[in-house]
Amino acid sequence: MTPIAVPKRNEVIASSRCTQKYVVGSPESSKASPLASFHKFLTKVNQMTQLQTPKASRNQDTGRLSFMGSSMGTAPDTSTRGSAVNTSAPLSLSSATPGTFTSVPTPSFTSTHVRDRTRKSTGKSTRTSSRRTPARRAAVPLAATAAALLLCGPLAAAPAHAADQPGGSTEAVKPPARMSTVGGKRLGRPGTQVDPKAGAPALPKELSGKSWLVADAESGDVLASHNAHWQLPPASTLKMLFADTLLPKMPKTKTHKVQLSDLEGMGEGSSLVGVKENYTYSVHDLWLGVFLRSGNDAVHVLSAMNGGVPATVSDMQAHAKHLNARDTHVVTPDGYDEKGQVSSAYDLTLFARSGLQKADFREYCSTATAQFPGTFEKGKKKRSSFGIQNTNRLLTGFGVEPYKGIAGVKNGNTTNAGATFTGVAQRGSRVLLVTVMNPQEKEANEVYKETARLFDWGFKAAGSVHPVGTLVRPGAAGANHPSAGGEDGHKHAQASVSTDNGGSGGAWTAVGIAGGSLALLGAVAFGVHRRWPLPELVRRRSRD
Repeated sequence: MTPIAVPKRNEVIASSRCTQKYVVGSPESSKASPLASFHKFLTKVNQMTQLQTPKASRNQDTGRLSFMGSSMGTAPDTSTRGSAVNTSAPLSLSSATPGTFTSVPTPSFTSTHVRDRTRKSTGKSTRTSSRRTPARRAAVPLAATAAALLLCGPLAAAPAHAADQPGGSTEAVKPPARMSTVGGKRLGRPGTQVDPKAGAPALPKELSGKSWLVADAESGDVLASHNAHWQLPPASTLKMLFADTLLPKMPKTKTHKVQLSDLEGMGEGSSLVGVKENYTYSVHDLWLGVFLRSGNDAVHVLSAMNGGVPATVSDMQAHAKHLNARDTHVVTPDGYDEKGQVSSAYDLTLFARSGLQKADFREYCSTATAQFPGTFEKGKKKRSSFGIQNTNRLLTGFGVEPYKGIAGVKNGNTTNAGATFTGVAQRGSRVLLVTVMNPQEKEANEVYKETARLFDWGFKAAGSVHPVGTLVRPGAAGANHPSAGGEDGHKHAQASVSTDNGGSGGAWTAVGIAGGSLALLGAVAFGVHRRWPLPELVRRRSRD
């Protein structure tokens, strides 16, 4: 198969229209009329707090990467839905930066200093109608805090969400003694699983993830794992399953005029790209919003186009079942924290492996920056433009060293899930998938650092370790594979959905999708041997 051609420019144009990066307010906020009520004022204060302290939200993917210079002024006014906001500092891009996905050069920033923001919180979230109360940071901006305390008195002291414990207060501290054995019995054991040959490199010592997995993307061999089947909150890495489920259903050229109802039900503090009601977007626009800004608003609009959130959740669960992803229970399509919503490092790796067989999936997850449609400015007929940037820091190199040969896939961060990440990288002819869930070391960018360490180990260890399991194929073939664990594996899997009966192995589902007959990766049983369908530029860069 001819490698997919990804645009060589650093900016991928979403459409002929363009929009903003953040959903944080209107550029005409200075002309806004006075707040009509005290309730609106409190909402305003809450939103200002979310903008200035992104770690306070329960879904924290948006707001971690900034187009602004290091000396940012006062934060712009905020809006739950979000209007276009013009940025003042354009990106400086350098294709020479080492380690990035080469067809989309790594942005260079005036300052790469990243402060370690630790989440602080004090209670459980409360629900009002379909909205949630946003989480609060202990040290909020002084002006916003003072205004809230002076005007709302006792209301300001109300707890916001679950206490800040690793993984959330409702999550088990230790993995179950017996977990699913899908992919092999060793994968069902708690703790680290690795079977080195003589001379194999040792695993990195600095690993604190509650769960992680390293696998060969082509053969499906699991080189090493740690609590591979522990069911944990996935955060926005669940969007990989969302995309893998819905991408084949909608042509990218299809357009949709957003209704207010399309955006209902989003969790407060959600990561947003800036979709606005009564504006028209293409499916291509919306997918860029999902992959680059982890926009829950884009997810909800695509879900509405798919028949609604309940129908989309059902479709995602059915697809997870088809992929034999038995650890996954879908409650929300965007990965926002909800009771009972879980996945595992094993399942997330399968979702990535399946999605990467789709050309559009590969394009979106490997795009560093793009333009997203905005609003019509007063007196102008043309829609405004606004840049957005991928929240995957191993791809963009923001605050952490970009990883050599990286090509996606998806990161996430919520209060209950902590930081989560699944990545794919290539060196020479070797392609690895790494998933890390909820590092307990709370240093800045720890999930990316641990992912990079596991990539380094995996590329060195490939061929010098015995597999400890495998990524099973989808459908009946995967479910009946000896590595699927049999009935014993089914019995002891942590039951997330009573009808779910699968493991992982998504790489096999997309044959014939995305404009080509894709050969099955690593399909020894099928006698097919081919290279991973990553862009040729990535292959060349990974050899340098």
